[in-house]
This record gives sequence, C-alpha cells and structure tokens, in this order.
Amino acid sequence: MTKAQLRTRSYRRSALALLAGFLILLGLMSGGIISNQYRGVLISVFIYILLATSLNLTTGALGELVLGHAGFMSIGAYTAALVTMHLELPGMIEFPLALLIGGGLAAVFGIIIGIPALRLRGDYLAIVTLGFGEIIRVVIQNMTITGGGRGLYGIEEYTTFPWVFWITVLGVAFMYAMIYTRQGLAILSLRENEIAAESVGIPATRYKVLAFTVSSFFAGVAGGLYAHYITVLDPGTFDFNMSIEILVMVVLGGMGSFTGSVLAATVLTALPELLRGFSDYRMLIYSILLVVMMILRPQGLLGKREFSLDRLWEKAAGLFRRGKTEERGDA
Repeated sequence: MTKAQLRTRSYRRSALALLAGFLILLGLMSGGIISNQYRGVLISVFIYILLATSLNLTTGALGELVLGHAGFMSIGAYTAALVTMHLELPGMIEFPLALLIGGGLAAVFGIIIGIPALRLRGDYLAIVTLGFGEIIRVVIQNMTITGGGRGLYGIEEYTTFPWVFWITVLGVAFMYAMIYTRQGLAILSLRENEIAAESVGIPATRYKVLAFTVSSFFAGVAGGLYAHYITVLDPGTFDFNMSIEILVMVVLGGMGSFTGSVLAATVLTALPELLRGFSDYRMLIYSILLVVMMILRPQGLLGKREFSLDRLWEKAAGLFRRGKTEERGDA
C-alpha cells in the first residue's frame, strides 16, 4: 500500500471507532446506565480535551510556555453567552453561531496579544501571557455587560453530549491535521531550532502568531461550550489556577502529543470524581499520583508520540495470527 492509502485507511478506522464510541456512550446514557452525574463528567472531559489540545498547539508543537489560556477561554465564554442571551434565533443556529463568534473574538485577542508577546521567549513569554490573562479577567470583572463581580446569569443550557463530542472531535482533528501541513511543519521546525528555521527562510513571528491564534480560537470555543453547560459565569473561575490546570494536562499527556493531551485531560478531569468516595483524602491522592507520575515518567504519558489505532490493530492481529499458528503446531 502507498502512504496515501495507509493514511486513508487509518483515518477511516479512526472515524469508525469514534462513531462507534459515540453511539455506545449515547446508548448507555439513554438506557440510564450512565447517570446524569457521570454525563456531566463526560461533558466536562470533552471541554477540557479541547482546552488541553489547543494549548498543546503552542506549548507542545510550538514549544512556547503560555500561562494565559484561561483568559482566551473567558473571552469565548462571555462572548458566546452574551450572543445567545441577546439573539432571538433557533437554538440549532444560535448556539453554533455563538461559539464561532466567541472563538473568533478570542482569536482576535490572540493576534493582538501574540504579535508583541511572541517576540519574547521562555520565562519572559510565560510572565507576559500570565499578565494578559489576569488583565482580561479583571476587565471582565469590572464590565457591566458581563455582570461584573456578581457573574453572568440566565445563560441557555445548550451544551449537550452530542454537541460537545462532535465539536471536540472536529477541533482536535483540525489541529492534528494542521500539524502535518506545510504551516504545521514550519511551526514544528521553530520548536526544534528557531535560528536554523529562520536561516532557511521561515518567518518565525508569522508562524508563531498563527499557532497562537488557532490555539486561542479553540480555547474560546471551549469557553462557549463551558458557559452553555454551567449556565452561570463567575470571572473568578478563569484565574491563574485554571491556566495551570490546563497546562498540567498538556505536560502530563506529553508536550507535542495531541492524543496524550486527550488521555491526560480525560484522566485528570474524571479522577477527582472517581475518588469522591474518599472525600477526605481525594485531593491528597490526586496530588500524590501527579507527583509520582512526573517522577517516573517526566516526558508525559505519550511523550511526543501519538496513539495509533493502526498500530494497536496490527499488534492485535499479530497476536491472533501467532495464537492460530501455535494451535496448528500443537495439533
């Protein structure tokens, strides 16, 4: 098989696996096997998957430490919420339109912040993005239209499992595919050696801003999903701790691995809920597991590698063929 045929087969298998997973989860929810409580956990998992993979685009693929991701999430959340509160359109039109507007405004702020900030490197960039994230939060907290410090109430509950599942799948698929385009490879080259990349004609600032803008857009979309699931927005939610929480997911999954971010976001979002039976000790257990994980595997769960259904399929088929061969040999 040619590389194109192998890639097409891989995409087809992934699409079928996602469709099967969606139908199984939907069936379990409809049958009452997955309760409303765990349905809410699943929705939160997918929102954090979109946040973690979008941050991985800048922190993992581009290699720049960004600490203001919660700021872009808050822009998307408040913008999308205000759009649905003031528009009188059917929900099937109003909700996706609100998400696009929220993500678009977050992307605009990503460009505004990214052009000056991405000229810096390392700790300086982290400090600047942290400052911008806090500025955004304070501005929102002092605006009348956003409800100020009291928060924003009366948001429609549009975020359902099918919406959040497919929006997250499309977002992650777009960012994953982007990395294998010419622009994505230019972004990866800047991570490996910025001086060498610039010496062969790659404009560093342009591609850094591109990665930062796409990352901000999907953070804004995730914020819109969050707003229409929680239905009440408190500016204090989008503080420094939220940015750190998203960054921990990226580091734990493996910086540069999108499937690693998916896995880490799933584990870190679901784990506190699964440990609810140990309510007195669950945060202690959660913290110890994180520390042990980073000591034993500092490169993260998957490092820079991506999980592949094809590799899993080939290994399973190889084990099956080997078992059949051994059975014939014994016979």
